[in-house]
Amino acid sequence: SLTVLQALEDGLKKADADPSVKAVMICGENGKFSAGADIRGFSSPRRQGTGLGSIISLIERSEKPVVAAIEGIALGGGLEVALGCHYRIAHVKAQMGLPEVTIGLLPGAEGTQRLPRLIGVPAALDIITTGRHIPATEALKLGLVDEVVEENTVEAAIHLANKV
Repeated sequence: SLTVLQALEDGLKKADADPSVKAVMICGENGKFSAGADIRGFSSPRRQGTGLGSIISLIERSEKPVVAAIEGIALGGGLEVALGCHYRIAHVKAQMGLPEVTIGLLPGAEGTQRLPRLIGVPAALDIITTGRHIPATEALKLGLVDEVVEENTVEAAIHLANKV
């Protein structure tokens, strides 16, 4: 939603400007990282505001480490946000993917560029073209996430952020 995008942008800009902030952690709410965009909004007239692609670029350009704490699901635009982060930690039960292809859409926030750079072209093509959900353990093997944890993902992400 525009509210979430604006909150992400405001939070990132505030963190980057604050010398006391050493790292940023992005997490979802209620055990879910992000299910991506609400497709019902795709047919609505474009409203003013920042787009997802520019927010992800802002994350990627941050001089401070940005860690994604992935719980539940990171699908579509949610996975694209995680791909913009410098590090990704996932709960063992997390699932990631770019399912928009199953309804005839391509990932629109540069996920088709970031994913192959991260895990290689063959694996990325499989994920992009099938829309399948990738379990956290497979994501770790592919290099999509840096760590898989069974305990509190947010605490593990904060620990990693402090370490880097």
